Amino acid sequence: MFSPDSSHPPEQPLVQTVLEPLLEDFEYWFGETLVLLASVPAQCLEPDERAALTTQLMTAQQEVATAKALLLATDGQAGVDIAIVGQWHRLVSRCWQTSRYVRQHRQAD
Repeated sequence: MFSPDSSHPPEQPLVQTVLEPLLEDFEYWFGETLVLLASVPAQCLEPDERAALTTQLMTAQQEVATAKALLLATDGQAGVDIAIVGQWHRLVSRCWQTSRYVRQHRQAD
């Protein structure tokens, strides 16, 4: 019979191993884009577009924070619906596109 070595901490559940760094990435990109949207260079975006994206990012940040809290509170046993993760991925893609657009607009000036 296998006896676990007490010198090694127990492994994290697979969900936590995969999901925790992913949630941290979402937090990072959503936060960075909010900072960008509040900056002077982001004035090249339409005000309505900036406001809508800001609202989406703030909502997504709250959702990610909730998912992260549940993950930690359940010792890695809680997950996130793949449809929600897909929405967050699409939002990160929009963050990258927005950043690229602002950067290109700044270079054109």
